[in-house]
Amino acid sequence: MGYGLLAAAIAAEVAGTTAMKYSEGFSRLWPSLITVAGYLIAFTLLAQTLKTLSVGTAYAIWAGTGTAAVAAIGMLFMGESAGLVKISGIALVIAGVVVLNLGGAH
Repeated sequence: MGYGLLAAAIAAEVAGTTAMKYSEGFSRLWPSLITVAGYLIAFTLLAQTLKTLSVGTAYAIWAGTGTAAVAAIGMLFMGESAGLVKISGIALVIAGVVVLNLGGAH
């Protein structure tokens, strides 16, 4: 249950962050509303997640997965550069999350 809620929280945060790009500094109504809704849903679900998962585990997965997903979305759909250094950085973020979880962050 906890990991399912965490996955939904990450999806909401990624959607909110992506919409923020399109809000043009909160000057466009619908992307701005999607941003606010995404973050409200994300933090609500994250709070529920913390009832069953440790904060270290949940936050490592939340931050790492969210960062990697937003970076990938930027490269795939928003025309951001996709160089070796950036892709390596994403791989290191993912590796860091895995190491934290294997190292007993539970």
